[in-house]
Amino acid sequence: MNESSVLIREASWTHDRDLLCKVRLEVFVQEQQVPQSLELDGLDPTAVHFLALIHDQPVGTARLLPSGQIGRMAVLIPFRNQGIGEKLLQATVARALELGYARIFLHAQVSAADFYLRNGFHPYGETFEEADILHQAMRYKEEG
Repeated sequence: MNESSVLIREASWTHDRDLLCKVRLEVFVQEQQVPQSLELDGLDPTAVHFLALIHDQPVGTARLLPSGQIGRMAVLIPFRNQGIGEKLLQATVARALELGYARIFLHAQVSAADFYLRNGFHPYGETFEEADILHQAMRYKEEG
């Protein structure tokens, strides 16, 4: 894969639901054993979604809720550690800033906390369990 073969685009839950779910169900439900009822939490229709595509095939997702919470960041295993997650996160943060959200935050799986630290997020509060996975609340702080 080269950088130019990855397309990050805003997605519509109405039109892109199958593509978004394909990635999320594979990563969260199959790989991480999150119950599907927790993964599909009913908040998707209110969210701004992003898809990472390679040759029109979905390889990653992210969503932004009206509260400013970023979530459902997922990249399929064969495509990890290639900058796709970073591009998804940057697109999501940029959209949150465009929308004027006063607070941009997420619940990072502890195993991914360093990724978010490198991308401008800072931890706050104690770790907690969500879907039997240890998480850390993190908030975005603009540089400057």
